[in-house]
Amino acid sequence: MGHVIPRSPLWPAKRILPFCSVLKNDKLLNPGNALRLFVQVWPKEGESSSCSPRVFPSPRSLGGLASVEDLSTNGPSVSRKNGSVGSPIGQAGEGGLFSPPKVAIHLVKMACERPELAGRSLSQWDCSELARKLIEEGVVSSISTETVRRVLSHHKLKPWRHHLWLSPKHPRDAAFYEAVTEIIDLYSRPLAPQEVVLCVDEKTSLQPRPRICATKPAQPGNIPNRVEHEYRRDGALNLFAAFNTRTGHVTGRCFGRKRQKEFISFLEHLDQTTPAEITLIHIVCDNVSVHHGKEAKKWLEKHPRFQFHFTPVHCSWINQVEQWFSILQRKRFRIADFASKEEMHKMIMQFTSQWNRHAHPFNWSSKSVAKIMADAPLKLAA
Repeated sequence: MGHVIPRSPLWPAKRILPFCSVLKNDKLLNPGNALRLFVQVWPKEGESSSCSPRVFPSPRSLGGLASVEDLSTNGPSVSRKNGSVGSPIGQAGEGGLFSPPKVAIHLVKMACERPELAGRSLSQWDCSELARKLIEEGVVSSISTETVRRVLSHHKLKPWRHHLWLSPKHPRDAAFYEAVTEIIDLYSRPLAPQEVVLCVDEKTSLQPRPRICATKPAQPGNIPNRVEHEYRRDGALNLFAAFNTRTGHVTGRCFGRKRQKEFISFLEHLDQTTPAEITLIHIVCDNVSVHHGKEAKKWLEKHPRFQFHFTPVHCSWINQVEQWFSILQRKRFRIADFASKEEMHKMIMQFTSQWNRHAHPFNWSSKSVAKIMADAPLKLAA
């Protein structure tokens, strides 16, 4: 019975050496010849790339061979019943084709480089593009995307994914960590009875997009909601919202523009709707000019119970109202079909009111930014 081994793009050649040790011919003891034997069990061109096991001849069945040259052109083959030499089960590459280990090396090297270096206009590699490039460069005459995937999986490579990172041009200095620490402290520490924390931001350019035909609801028989592709433009609104970090209550107002004038009007609304016994209102917002312009600073001087805390650059995610905007986008604006701006404004206010009936805070703690604070100076990370 032949030895059953899993088909693997990187099956190490060292596993072939025990088979060579039983052969008395010196040529077969050469590691290079061992690699040739390894190549013989590689699947034929066009053969299925499934991960089913293959049969390799046992050392005993190879013992009668005088040399590597005694192997057939297509390599030694073994019957799955008795392991005898018979019909071919694999073949080495022809012409300028490389052996399987070199194919894997070439593939991994290509996957670890940007596609532009290989002359391909792609944002990132995928298995089909890598397979096509290997064939174009003459590395193989044919190779399936599944084979490419298995080689990359062996090396834990996923070149079709991407990840955002900050270059040294925007270092996270002490000021960055201090700002993050200050905001997380506002989120996690117990608040005094006379203070509140509000996360404020704007969701801009909300368009009503009235459809030519009304949106049709889902129906039995796996029929989804059907939305008319054609729509007409009818302006846009900007939603100013404040999220209470302890209760989850949301206060929102819509404006036609986004300027300091509208921002101050929203702050006035917050001032009027916040109870008088609240003497300290912490406002967490991003550091855009609308929030810290001259007019906004003058207004703050006249309203001392408002205290602003600005999020660092590239750190808008730390503003909790952004999470609420994500909920609003998913539940109310995934299908944008409003008759007019007035209708859209009405629906936004209705959504906010219905949210406040069952409002809940988001679970933020010091662990939420542990990954970022891991690189902070010890005195700040403590």
